[in-house]
Amino acid sequence: MLEPSVDQLLTKINSKYALVIISASRARELQELDNKMVENPKSVKHVGVALEEIVEDKLRLKGELD
Repeated sequence: MLEPSVDQLLTKINSKYALVIISASRARELQELDNKMVENPKSVKHVGVALEEIVEDKLRLKGELD
């Protein structure tokens, strides 16, 4: 099973399209800077780390309100 799950991610960001855009953008940033916002990520890949950051509320869309 993949972690974090799509259902879990969609509770944080309501659009699959937005989820792909923000995670891909953050993955590119991680590739260049390697500044992870989560401690001990489960994933070794940048996209996986970005998704973990979303689940832990460390990464959000600009202008998104609670």
